[in-house]
Amino acid sequence: MNKTRLGRYALLAVGLVFVATEPVLAQSVNADLIYELNAKLLYVAIPITLLVQVILVYTVWRFRNNDDPQPTRENRRLEITWTLATAIILLFVGIASYTVLGNPAIALTPDAGPSAEPQAQQGIQPAVTHPNRSGATAPETQKAIQIEIDAYQWGWEFIYPKAGVNSSSELVIPANKPVYLHITSRDVIHAVHVPTLGLKQDAIPGQYNTIKTNATKPGSYQLYCAEFCGSGHSKMLANMTVMPQGEYQSWLDEQKSGGSNSSASGSANSSAIAPVAANPA
Repeated sequence: MNKTRLGRYALLAVGLVFVATEPVLAQSVNADLIYELNAKLLYVAIPITLLVQVILVYTVWRFRNNDDPQPTRENRRLEITWTLATAIILLFVGIASYTVLGNPAIALTPDAGPSAEPQAQQGIQPAVTHPNRSGATAPETQKAIQIEIDAYQWGWEFIYPKAGVNSSSELVIPANKPVYLHITSRDVIHAVHVPTLGLKQDAIPGQYNTIKTNATKPGSYQLYCAEFCGSGHSKMLANMTVMPQGEYQSWLDEQKSGGSNSSASGSANSSAIAPVAANPA
């Protein structure tokens, strides 16, 4: 009877653990890939952890009164079994991780170097403001949205070159559409991080790093710098807003109608950071 109850409690505990580790609903393809990988690894790690804990507790209880412990005997079958099991688990972890890390939404390969194809160069040049900097990745489709993120101490400039729009406080992208974010820095190393959408990439002076994403749920998400960059690091905050396509186009049109203000704001930002760049804190 006690064993039956113990088994029920164990099954209940396992069920609660699996429910607690169920991944949350992802808001982008990037987050979906990361959550799915985490779930796969947890589904492998949790049974192993529980098995080890059960064996440990059983051993402590079973031999608690043994005052004359004897060395364990060699058991080749057991050794071969756990060696093969470990190899299979590591192989599964390696394949699952490689599948995610090799996905373009997680790791995008730069193609804007000297050896890049002319078509790739032409696809990038209209979407960046520093054509001499390498590292940007051209989109696979002309329907993709390209946005430049220019980081500086201690703020952001979000540039839509094709639309002629600049923003310093809000990064707006359309939902359910491929978006390429070309990230660079004016002074020191920064890092763009939007945890909820699974986005993180360094902003390095003199080069571009590109993130590919596709946000699936409209909303406002926190964007901040994840690389310590000086005394104003904690102030590098912005909103990343995902809008339906119609609202996104309306936002662009609204920004264009106030284009003179956007340009003035961009100029003000540039002039404001000039002394900082010359003498970084």
